[in-house]
Amino acid sequence: MPLVAHTNLPTFQRLKEEGEEILSPERACNQDIREMHIGLLNMMPDAALEATERQFFRLLGACNQIVQFHVHPFTVNGLKRSPEAQAHIDTYYESFEQIKRDGLDALIISGANVTGPRLQDEDFWQPLTEVFFWAKDNVTSVLCSCLATHAVMQFCYGIERTRLPAKRWGVYAHKLTDRSHPLVADINTRFDVPHSRFNEVFQSDMEKHGVKVLAASKEAGVHLAVSADGFRIVFFQGHPEYDDISLLKEYKREVLRFYRAEVDEYPPFPEHYFDPTVQAIFTNYEQHVRAARLAGQRLEEFPESQVLEFIDNTWRDTAKALINNWLGKIYQLTNQDRRLPFMDGVDPNNPLGL
Repeated sequence: MPLVAHTNLPTFQRLKEEGEEILSPERACNQDIREMHIGLLNMMPDAALEATERQFFRLLGACNQIVQFHVHPFTVNGLKRSPEAQAHIDTYYESFEQIKRDGLDALIISGANVTGPRLQDEDFWQPLTEVFFWAKDNVTSVLCSCLATHAVMQFCYGIERTRLPAKRWGVYAHKLTDRSHPLVADINTRFDVPHSRFNEVFQSDMEKHGVKVLAASKEAGVHLAVSADGFRIVFFQGHPEYDDISLLKEYKREVLRFYRAEVDEYPPFPEHYFDPTVQAIFTNYEQHVRAARLAGQRLEEFPESQVLEFIDNTWRDTAKALINNWLGKIYQLTNQDRRLPFMDGVDPNNPLGL
């Protein structure tokens, strides 16, 4: 069912122009359909801030439950922002105080960029834990994406992520490890998911703490897992919300960083993402970038337009089905007036149990 444009957030107009069904508040009021309120804690860096809004809004809007979705973006302190990004947040995002006053049915927490190896040393760590504590008594289910998964794993279970030898970057095949769980009903037993991260929480560590792994990849590790109760926390290590060109945009940013001498190594291709035609185009472009950097010459335009027709999205349908299952379960539980705290038994003064 459609999203409701309950604010002037530009993402609503952008999605409407893309053909998504977006209801005005007036039209929504004339429909006798239940509302669901989903929070989006958006911690992504400036370059991905609005794209992340659109990606998660699209997945929510694709749900086939008979519901009107009100999505409430907010963020936390401790994340460095440009003046432009901060103005967007100040104008269109809700405060956490307002979120707490109004309440939510469910919460999505995005990934984030970090500056050091220890998550608890990040400036956003304390504000993020405050969201966790509020959610435990007020939200039916929390869906964590990438960095948020690592943060909740550490905070709730004491599992620290492990730095990988190289960036896990590309589109990887995954298989279901538990076909009976309701979150994966009617989902292909093998499916693709994009990943983009330097760290990992391993399946063995998750299972030691009762976390149930539902889908994993031989190359990329666990993508989908749930807390021991089966629903209160849903963990993504990958990025099923990504657009078809999200990894292409990341590759472009890394190429430009090399050209500006911000990094010394030219970026590798994201794995299993560029076909041979695209690889050939970017191999030729790499030669130009290296020469331009060495000579201090102006860089020719990144050949994005030449490769778009060769970029495929092989994960969107599975992502839609999974989010639909998640929202359907929330709808069922909230209709039964059940609220499931997602951190029962966690001592707020000693969340790790140490």
